Amino acid sequence: MRARSAYLLAAIAVSTLGVAAPLAAQGSYSPYNETATAALARYVRALSVTPRDFTLLISAGRAALEVGDVQAAAGFFARADEEQPKGWQPQAGMGAVAVANGEPLAALPYFTRAQQLGASLPNYGADRGLAYDLLGRQSEAQSDYRAAQAGADRDTATARLALSLAISGKRDEALAVLVPLMAKRDPAGGRARAFVLALAGDATAARATFDSVVPGSAASISPFLARLPSLSAGQKAAAVNLGMFPEGDEPSYDFAAAAPPTTYAPAPRSSPAIATVTPPAARSAAASGPLTRASAPQPRSSAAAKKVWLQLASGSNKGALSSQFATIKSKHSDLFDGIHGYVAQAGSSAKLVIGPFRTARDADMFAADLESVDVNAFKWNSSESDLIVPLGTN
Repeated sequence: MRARSAYLLAAIAVSTLGVAAPLAAQGSYSPYNETATAALARYVRALSVTPRDFTLLISAGRAALEVGDVQAAAGFFARADEEQPKGWQPQAGMGAVAVANGEPLAALPYFTRAQQLGASLPNYGADRGLAYDLLGRQSEAQSDYRAAQAGADRDTATARLALSLAISGKRDEALAVLVPLMAKRDPAGGRARAFVLALAGDATAARATFDSVVPGSAASISPFLARLPSLSAGQKAAAVNLGMFPEGDEPSYDFAAAAPPTTYAPAPRSSPAIATVTPPAARSAAASGPLTRASAPQPRSSAAAKKVWLQLASGSNKGALSSQFATIKSKHSDLFDGIHGYVAQAGSSAKLVIGPFRTARDADMFAADLESVDVNAFKWNSSESDLIVPLGTN
């Protein structure tokens, strides 16, 4: 793979350490042994029948966070908040959305409100801990992660705890924390171990570990690892957990794959179809609470405004598009590892697309990499009216 795809690979590598679970859906929102993508598709189908089901909305929000669709998650949580304004789950969810957007200060009031409404620390500690990490408050972050290890997000909390300890200079303690994940061959644990080693300054061991998790990835991830030592503690937390590097005076997405797609949300009761919607504002807080609820967290404007995709194929047979994407991905697994296909519907025709990319330049870079292996792709800009859903959900 060309060196200019290094940051894309880095984003893929870190994405499962941020809001994502290790490959299979966590029991916190799914009773089945299925991927987060499959769980989300199942919840979307169920919500087309019962769009006001609070439990389904919360589960869909958590699943959307798992697959990196942050704006869709915000929509699900805001809808859940409309159904149960006194429920702590929507508040915890919107806090997690703000964290995933790299906005820790915006996240903290949501967690406070969740606590006021009855949430215990294990319910939201993995996410509030990351907010503290992004603020450079590592000791508070580690305290939250340890509490969250008693909850449903224990594996995520464990990986984040190890990274936070490494940022604090506690390499050996960080590696010890990861032992349970490594013992069960958890891929996210392996990636966390690689970043722990990188944060500790052992780039050689970090590259070797990345190669053991994703064979052949070490050379491509080297530019990412080289930037880590120059970052502040909060910036390191953003880099290894969210794939975000500082740009100007504040963190922003530095990778094409890090910009979450704005694709789908629960359909209104009048229609069983999946609809593209803008997350509504959260309700005002009850008079009994000292805080007021802000609007549902939104992705950064730079990511939300630029919907740049790469089109790989088109046709009227959506099933054929799924097969085409599976074939392309199987032939070029190094380029497509962690990249998901989407279908953009336009009348009787459908487009097979990947993305969205943060900028047109990012899309051009990846298109050039695809061209090098004889995969044709060209840029396509979506509009707010376009219906875009993951493969297999329509």
